[in-house]
Amino acid sequence: MASMRDIKRRKSSITSTQQITKAMKLVATVKLQKARARAEGNDPYFRYMYRTIQTMLGETESFDHPYLTGGVSDKKALVVITSNRGLAGGYNQNIVKQVLSSGIDRNDAMIISIGQKGRDALSGRGYEISSDYSEMIDEPCFSDAQKIALELLDKYKKGEIGEIYLFYTHFKNTVSHIPTKIKLLPVEKEDEKEDTETHGLKMNYEPSVEEALEQIIPSYVTSILYGAMAESSASENGARMQAMDSATDNASDLIDELTLRYNQARQSSITQELTEIVAGAESLA
Repeated sequence: MASMRDIKRRKSSITSTQQITKAMKLVATVKLQKARARAEGNDPYFRYMYRTIQTMLGETESFDHPYLTGGVSDKKALVVITSNRGLAGGYNQNIVKQVLSSGIDRNDAMIISIGQKGRDALSGRGYEISSDYSEMIDEPCFSDAQKIALELLDKYKKGEIGEIYLFYTHFKNTVSHIPTKIKLLPVEKEDEKEDTETHGLKMNYEPSVEEALEQIIPSYVTSILYGAMAESSASENGARMQAMDSATDNASDLIDELTLRYNQARQSSITQELTEIVAGAESLA
């Protein structure tokens, strides 16, 4: 059995750790409130932008355009959004697993990293890190997403990449965060449900479909990127809050266990001392 001094020292160490996890939980809770408000405020725009593009393509006659047919390169750009810090449970690892299980050959992949944890994990597995925007995930804003979108579209038009994928964590609620993969370009048509009166009617564009897409697609990519960054930020803080809450509870359980063991050791020590005193008194009698 460990000595009373060892138990007391370990209990003190765990108590200090518990105070840290409590503080980190409070910080994550405050950050979550701000990040959640940003994600939920942007969510309608994020969803409707995606639906709008799909509706437009569904109601448009087929035509040849790089945004729909893909680039000439076999290279695929993977925008991977993780965090810059750990202690967030499986948040970062889940995104890394999503990339690894995506079926995209790492030799064909170019990683555009938003978050140091994903960058380090994928770099260690042999992936090429094309660009690193890790500083943007701490306080994501629309101009940051626009900067990344312009870089991606420029490489896409130059033929350096043929497809663009996005890996992020969808914020469903405080306790539910879903690793998600989206193909940004080339845009793929989804099956349209025949639930509107306009289904089957083809859209007319003025001056042309090509010019309309040249204006709409950059806004679409930027909006999806910003929405993904906002949701990932909220998911990160939600995951960290849960992780620190669990760590605090585990520390409390350990402290209770160590307190019991300390009392047992103390009782055993007292009993031994009493036995020695009684034995000494009897020997003198």
